[in-house]
Amino acid sequence: MRLFENLTATQEPAWPELERLVAEAAVPVEVLAPDDATSRRTLEQLQVTTKSFLGAVVVHTGGLLIDHGWLRVYGSPAPDVFGQQPGARLPGLAAMNDFPPAPVADWSAAPGLVVAHDVLGGTFVLNGGDPAAVGRPGNPGEMIYLAPDTLQWERLEAGHAAWLAWVLDGGLAEFTEGLRWDGWEAETRDLSGDSGLNFFPPLWTKEAHENLAATSRAAVPMAELVGLARSTAAEIDGVDLGALGKFSDRV
Repeated sequence: MRLFENLTATQEPAWPELERLVAEAAVPVEVLAPDDATSRRTLEQLQVTTKSFLGAVVVHTGGLLIDHGWLRVYGSPAPDVFGQQPGARLPGLAAMNDFPPAPVADWSAAPGLVVAHDVLGGTFVLNGGDPAAVGRPGNPGEMIYLAPDTLQWERLEAGHAAWLAWVLDGGLAEFTEGLRWDGWEAETRDLSGDSGLNFFPPLWTKEAHENLAATSRAAVPMAELVGLARSTAAEIDGVDLGALGKFSDRV
C-alpha cells in the first residue's frame, strides 16, 4: 500500500482547482476543517492521490456543506466535531463507509463509496468495480444517486470530479426541481450534519408527488431516513438498495 506521503506527492494536485471552484461557486459553500490523522487514514485506505478531487476533499476538508447545507460531501473531520458550529456531527468519509480502524491492503468498499447525502436522504455513491453485481446501474467509477422520491438508483453519467464541479456550479437547482419549498434554505442551514428532513406523506407517495406543499416535515436522524428508504424499497419493490452509509458512530 502506498503511504500518505506518496499519495500526496503529486505534481498536479487537485486542491488549487477545487479551491477555485469553491470560491467561484454559484451556491454557498462551507469548507470544514480537516483532521490530520483522519485524512491520513482515509487517504491511505482509498489509495487515491491528491491529483483527484476525491483525494483533495479527503486531505483538505472535514467535509463540504453546499447550497445552504442541502448537500453534505464527506471529508475528514475530527472525530469529536459536536456542538453548534457548522458541520457539527457530520460524519467523515471513512466512518460513512465503515473503513477499518487502520488501512488494510485487501479491503475496499466494493459496492461503491458513499460520498454525499442531501437533506432528503438522497444518497450519492461512486460506483465500485462491478455495479451490476450489486444491482446498481452505471459503469465502474460513475456517480449514481438513490432518489428519495422514487427509491430508485439513477445514473448521473459523470465521474466524481465532474459531478462535484457540476454541484458547485449550481447543478442542484434543476436536479431538485419539485423537491424544494419556500424557505427551505433556513431549514437546511440549521440541521446538524447527521440529520435530515422526513416528509409525511413520504416523498415517494402519490400525495407528495402531486402536492409537496401539503406535506409536513420534521428533522430526524439521517440514519432513520436512509434506513426507511431501504426497508420501504424492499417491501414495495422487493429490492435491496444495499448500503446507504453508516451513521452509528455519530448517534
